[in-house]
Amino acid sequence: MSSMNIPQSSFPRVIIIGGGFGGIALAKKLAKKDVQVVLLDKHNYHNFQPLLYQVSTGGLEPDSIAYPIRKVLQGYPNFYFRLAEVLEVDTSMRRLQTNIGEIQYDYLVVATGSRTNFFGNKNIAEKGMAMKTIPQSLNLRSLILENFEQALLTDDLHERDALMNFVIVGGGPTGVELAGALAEIKKGILPKDYPDLDTRRAQINLVQGGSRILPAMSAVASTKAERFLERLGVNVWKGIRVTDYDGKLVSTNTDTSFEACTLVWAAGVQAVCLDGLDSKDFLCRGNRLRVNEFHQVDGFEEIFAIGDVAQMESEPYPHGHPMMAQPAIQQGQNLGENLVRMIEGKDLKPFIYRDKGSMATVGRNKAVVDLPRFKFQGVFAWFVWMFVHLYFLIGFRNRVVVFINWVYNYIRFDREARLIIRPFKKQYQVNGKDKVTI
Repeated sequence: MSSMNIPQSSFPRVIIIGGGFGGIALAKKLAKKDVQVVLLDKHNYHNFQPLLYQVSTGGLEPDSIAYPIRKVLQGYPNFYFRLAEVLEVDTSMRRLQTNIGEIQYDYLVVATGSRTNFFGNKNIAEKGMAMKTIPQSLNLRSLILENFEQALLTDDLHERDALMNFVIVGGGPTGVELAGALAEIKKGILPKDYPDLDTRRAQINLVQGGSRILPAMSAVASTKAERFLERLGVNVWKGIRVTDYDGKLVSTNTDTSFEACTLVWAAGVQAVCLDGLDSKDFLCRGNRLRVNEFHQVDGFEEIFAIGDVAQMESEPYPHGHPMMAQPAIQQGQNLGENLVRMIEGKDLKPFIYRDKGSMATVGRNKAVVDLPRFKFQGVFAWFVWMFVHLYFLIGFRNRVVVFINWVYNYIRFDREARLIIRPFKKQYQVNGKDKVTI
């Protein structure tokens, strides 16, 4: 037995770090093969990140978009899951150091995903809100609701407006979808919940540093999404970069500034890097690991990387594949097949990404979809968006629960999960002293 109580086996041991889209796809591909699979993750659940914004805005509860990793791979022979955080990779000894002990590997797959990139801005990282994990989404939900409760109690008009104002930084799918959801809450829910508060004064500002929102999608989708947002009452600011935030005042690189007690940073991500695999020899921009067409990290035959953490450079993708679910899933499936082929002494199959398109929803009956051959927007795109997201959710129960929630919300124009389960308070420093802000 190893220190993690994992038995020794005559089969090669494949350790997967991360239970995201790539890690789960790889583990499923290796099911019932002659390998011992050990999956390590600091959470015991798989998180469906594309719907995190609905948790933040009260549309869904977190258990609707999370699924136990053990249940995903239940019944697979030679599979072991350990709740652990990897501290260091010892490449010379083929060994991992974790917070629960050491473990040896024959093959290592890094699928650690990504986290919010604040680009070195400490004030924004300290006082702004991220939305990459379920705890972060629950924190944001609590903050939004607590701010409206606080707005009821103040007689200061500027303070009240700041409590009801939102600034979302980043015009990608996350920022666009969150802005649309908040706009629908302002229109259909806040007047009912807070009849003694003039919620019409609430402002939702989407700030994009580039010349258009949804820059990774077609120009048609970008233009249409912007029109949808403007019809919902969202203020779309383009060509502006947020430079600082003190907890209330949002500063930009122009004369424009915003008073808002809620700033959501959705302007970029960076790969989660591991000690021992942080050499500049194979680290690329955004902390991604440079890999070849077989997912092998530069300089290693037995170490692989897939998903957001991997940068596979090619002519169509000189900076690596998009940091989205589809590339991670396809890479996990390809690597699973290649690991078996490698063990059997067969030639490896190079990875070829099949772009299945991209999409974003702006709100009720409003979405944009870019497929390889077709581009469409509006009601039909919205139904396609819903079907695709339901299809890729893990677990029959989750699909049913999310579907019922969406139908209910559509009919009643409501979001039942607007609950402050745990009050949110953020600690930050002001002039060297601790200060608490809500």
